[in-house]
Amino acid sequence: MSSKLIDGNEIAAAIIAELKAEVATLAKAQATSSRDEPAASGPHDKRAQHLPTLALVRVGDDPASVSYVRKKEKTAAEIGIASRVILPPITTTQAELEALIDELNADDSVDGILVQSPLPAPLDELRIFRRIAPEKDVDGLGTMNLGKVAQDDDTGFVSCTPAGIMALLARSGVDLRGKHVVVVGRSLLVGKPVALLALQKKAGANGTVTICHSGTADLPALTRQADVLIAAIGRPEFITRDMVKPGAVVIDVGINRVEDPTRKTGYRLTGDVAFAQVAEIASLITPVPGGVGPMTVAMLMSNTLKAYRQRIAG
Repeated sequence: MSSKLIDGNEIAAAIIAELKAEVATLAKAQATSSRDEPAASGPHDKRAQHLPTLALVRVGDDPASVSYVRKKEKTAAEIGIASRVILPPITTTQAELEALIDELNADDSVDGILVQSPLPAPLDELRIFRRIAPEKDVDGLGTMNLGKVAQDDDTGFVSCTPAGIMALLARSGVDLRGKHVVVVGRSLLVGKPVALLALQKKAGANGTVTICHSGTADLPALTRQADVLIAAIGRPEFITRDMVKPGAVVIDVGINRVEDPTRKTGYRLTGDVAFAQVAEIASLITPVPGGVGPMTVAMLMSNTLKAYRQRIAG
């Protein structure tokens, strides 16, 4: 059975185009309102203040983080979302970073806040994620927004990678109703929230979900039951052909660097799935790169626009 590639670049580009059109409509409406009703552009008219604005906080100069933030800034500019990149030094203390978050929380010109992960030691990421005001937590990693996912409450923000996975499935015509979804990985960033999303009743997912992890006994026996297999365990090419049911949909979240002396960089990127093997039997599969990765940025922008809409709605 030959598999069909789920092109994350193509789907993300479609979402970005939709967001760009929406922001252009907002900008046009603001310009018209400002011209026709200048009295409405006082300090209490939220719609007149600014277009959607995202604060990107990166501590230190980790090369991967630099690249990720640059990509987010570029995508925001393409859509018409303003981005404010804030670069505290690597010597920043927990108290200083929390004070910065408090300032951004109080800043009415900022709709969304993202703190790039991972933070350098000894900074406490969870404390920082929890410090972000829920209405500006566009990365969806704070307690309130994760709780809303568990409660099937669509007013919150869904963590960007899990949201991207669900969008990939939906736009590829994959209906989870009655399907067995097996998630390999239990991280706060992917495994736990995507399992909750696949379970949701109100949103119409209605999957039957099994969560596996490094401590799961006889893991292959469970992965072979999956109609939809989501690999987010952080181990290169961990999911092999013998672990996948023929015809399954396979979503590979992993991004791993493995040594490759044939490349100029000395390494190549690979996912958590042995792609060449699994692609032979899967019905649908995401590549690495070009699968889930582009969707994460697109969903961050979608969340930022959602935060803006909710803000101006009062």
